[in-house]
Amino acid sequence: MIKKDHSNTINCIIQLSSGELVTCSSDNTIKLFNIKEVQYEVLQTLNYHKNTVYKIVELKNKVLVSCSYDSSIIFYLKQNNVYQKDYQISTNGGCSSIIKTKDNEICYSESNNNAIRFYDILQRKIIATISGINKYNGCREWFIMIKIDLLLIPGNNQLSIVNTNEYKLVRKIDVPNSSCITGVCLLNKNMLLTGDYAEIIRQWKIEDNNLILISQKEKTHDSDINILLNMGNGFIASASDDSTIKIW
Repeated sequence: MIKKDHSNTINCIIQLSSGELVTCSSDNTIKLFNIKEVQYEVLQTLNYHKNTVYKIVELKNKVLVSCSYDSSIIFYLKQNNVYQKDYQISTNGGCSSIIKTKDNEICYSESNNNAIRFYDILQRKIIATISGINKYNGCREWFIMIKIDLLLIPGNNQLSIVNTNEYKLVRKIDVPNSSCITGVCLLNKNMLLTGDYAEIIRQWKIEDNNLILISQKEKTHDSDINILLNMGNGFIASASDDSTIKIW
């Protein structure tokens, strides 16, 4: 089945713990879908953002949080079976990535600096800022937790590893000829893949608080690799600006 419910680029898709799919788009909206039936339907559209919505994350207690190029992060609560805006915070420029680092904590990026910020949801305040992160200030930044206390941040020809317990940058790893690293996925607790704007897929071994390059495959696409997905059963999917999805 093919349906066109957004009017612009879809930047992120997640499945909630309750089963619904949630998408966010460059049309400034977030949509929730019922996929329990053959004919899926849009359950709700959230249109609180005023510009591109890049990422949405589910937190505990049915809380959703989204980030946008409009320099805001918005929190939503589910009440009477619908999500309603709870509150929002302002960011220093557009925010293109957000991730849950702990049950009551998120980490997010800002386009106007090379810093990331940690935000305590219960206290509703920033509790830590880490500067010197060589991020890619574009529309696709995929932060990923590679261990329970280690956050991996892709950037320009570089990967940064941050300790989320001590709130400090522990390592920068140069990745020559990678341009912007935007696709990241875990294979298992010891291995991960990265994809980049040089059309290279690299395999890394996670070793303590470091990454060791194991292998790389070049010319995998005809344009930028945007997303890598571990499909399970030994298969990986890659999506590219060349309008193709490949299964490996």
